[in-house]
Amino acid sequence: MAATVPAMQGAPAVHPDHGQIVALLDDAPMRLPHYVAWALSSGGTLIDGISVFMLGMAIPLLTQNLGLSPLQTGLLGAALVAGAIGGAMLGGRLADRIGRKSVFLLDMALLAAAAGFSALTWNAWGLIAAEFAVGMGIGMDFPVSGSYVAECMPHRRRSRMMVATIACQSVGLLVAALLVMALLHLEPEPSVWRWFFAMEMLTALLFLLGRLNLPESPRWLMGQGRNREAVHMLERFVPSDRRELERMASRLGAAVHYVARVPQTARPPGYAVLFQPAYLRSTLLSAVPWFLMDIATYGVGLFTAVLLAEMHFEGRELPLVPQVAALARGTGLIDLFLLLGFALGLWTVSRYGRIRMQLVGFAGMALGMGLLWLSTTLPGAAGQHVPLVFAGFVVFNLFMNMGPNSTTYILPTELYPTQLRATGAGFAAAVAKIGATLGVFALPLVKSSLGVPTVLALMALCSLLGLLATWAFSMYGHGLTLEQHQTQALPTRHAQAALLAAHPRRTV
Repeated sequence: MAATVPAMQGAPAVHPDHGQIVALLDDAPMRLPHYVAWALSSGGTLIDGISVFMLGMAIPLLTQNLGLSPLQTGLLGAALVAGAIGGAMLGGRLADRIGRKSVFLLDMALLAAAAGFSALTWNAWGLIAAEFAVGMGIGMDFPVSGSYVAECMPHRRRSRMMVATIACQSVGLLVAALLVMALLHLEPEPSVWRWFFAMEMLTALLFLLGRLNLPESPRWLMGQGRNREAVHMLERFVPSDRRELERMASRLGAAVHYVARVPQTARPPGYAVLFQPAYLRSTLLSAVPWFLMDIATYGVGLFTAVLLAEMHFEGRELPLVPQVAALARGTGLIDLFLLLGFALGLWTVSRYGRIRMQLVGFAGMALGMGLLWLSTTLPGAAGQHVPLVFAGFVVFNLFMNMGPNSTTYILPTELYPTQLRATGAGFAAAVAKIGATLGVFALPLVKSSLGVPTVLALMALCSLLGLLATWAFSMYGHGLTLEQHQTQALPTRHAQAALLAAHPRRTV
């Protein structure tokens, strides 16, 4: 069971009708509208997986078809994740100012347009710019999807549904693997990369159309004082007495639902609040481990195919297009374990808490990279130790998604109030994408100058540093509602150790 943590002195008073609306949201049974809203809000993470895999498979084809230089190849890989830095900052801030749904529509429109331009361009620099815009769209979606799912799903299912949202990254990787193999079969030419990006465009257009009827977050509407709209959106999720809800909206008027660790001000809270004492630890816990994880995750993920080829995994002696198909099969098989990791995370994160699973996950990631490093140092190189290579990738992917890839996505949405939730999540995601950009851009350069073993050792080091950062900045609020995260004093690692010593069977 979740341990009770003490309430904060001076916690803000909540209007009883606001409390009743929040309780209806939190205590509602999962119904079809919840699942539809979840599926539509998970489009950005799905397209993230698709775009990473498609670009990874396209790079060898583009190198020949467009004559990419090594610099352009590195910039192309980095552009996708670099765009997400500004996108996450912009999307998070806009989502807190103009609403979750508005940004959902904006980012999908941008994604569709940028992916379409990627499919049509004949210029390497134009493609780099287009992929930067794709990254912006994906970055915009991350903080919005996390905030929306956290705010709209029932409390008891929030953790699982958020893990399921980020798990759509892996679903996207597998969907992309199947599409790549099908397209390479239908058009076995280097120019088939254009169809890769066309599939991204089509996916974004489908989600754009689906999101037109997506309800706005009732929590966000209450946080803006738009209570009548909030109860109308609540009816989309929860079967309730409409007349009673209307009476509640009339009593509330334009009252703002504000529950936070800092006083309410006339102006909406901005980025500066993230670094005030009330939220500084939350910001460090949200951003630093995610930054370190993404160095390893995107660096290894985007160039899995390149690493497999360097390790002489399969298809090295084949012509270019069959070689890419062989790499797609091998990468897709490895990516299955990403999805298995998320499947385990659906249970473990809810059962054992975010911090514990983040610590375990980083340790497993370091072990996976250690196995890969060992495969490159044994006699005969990695090509002679295929089982060890697969074991390394499998352990890395399994523990990453069972732990940090799930928990770093969840934590920012729980640690900040509604008016600051997407801003905080956007800042954490932007910092993470800085790490991703470093990993993607630096990996081929380090590989070319120092070799694959050095790359793998650096990825193991990043995983260990992520474990240490999580331990240093840990805050335990497992089992609390979003509002309780703002009104309860969350124990740090020292208080957690004392609590577990007194009550060893409790989970915080």
